[in-house]
Amino acid sequence: MIAPPDRTPLPRKFFDRPVLEVAPDLLGRILVRTTPDGPIALRLTEVEAYDGPNDPGSHAYRGPTARNGVMFGPPGHVYVYFTYGMWFCMNLVCGPEGKASAVLLRAGEIIEGAELARKRRLSARNDKELAKGPARLATALDVGRDLDGTDACAPGDTPLRILTGTAVAPDQVRNGPRTGVAGDGGVHPWRFWTANDPTVSPYRAHVPRRRSS
Repeated sequence: MIAPPDRTPLPRKFFDRPVLEVAPDLLGRILVRTTPDGPIALRLTEVEAYDGPNDPGSHAYRGPTARNGVMFGPPGHVYVYFTYGMWFCMNLVCGPEGKASAVLLRAGEIIEGAELARKRRLSARNDKELAKGPARLATALDVGRDLDGTDACAPGDTPLRILTGTAVAPDQVRNGPRTGVAGDGGVHPWRFWTANDPTVSPYRAHVPRRRSS
């Protein structure tokens, strides 16, 4: 018999490590989003690491701004940003305060509250697509900019929490280039995913935007 996943919340010290250690270790962990309609739980299957001042692909590469301020705060907090004028994406801050590294949550399997996620992801053809991609994940879990700065390690009730779950075995972790990252940041193999998992999103290289004539 397979043991059920561990529901113990991950402590802050889990996130107070180098981002390239935290990112693959997040695979198999459980993200719980508490909404007014009930909880939604997701098993993480794909993430990307962003290493702050050492990483041209990171929002924090050029220093703190009003948008990325949470990244410079304590580990274990949620960084939410708005992209392409229509989507939210969520990250978990890692490393010591001031380091500004974070892990983008790219994809996962909804394991509880699928009926709630389906209401927000009407275009999903099946449950494997509910959180297959970072914007889809945030949409399925009802994550918006109002959750930016949420402490996922805080005791008591919190709208977002990371549980221990069942870590993916090292031989089942794959890595490669990050999706859609341009320039020097695009060469880093800092995207991590669970091998052969159907909820993992497809890789897409960066495509420069064309200016309209």
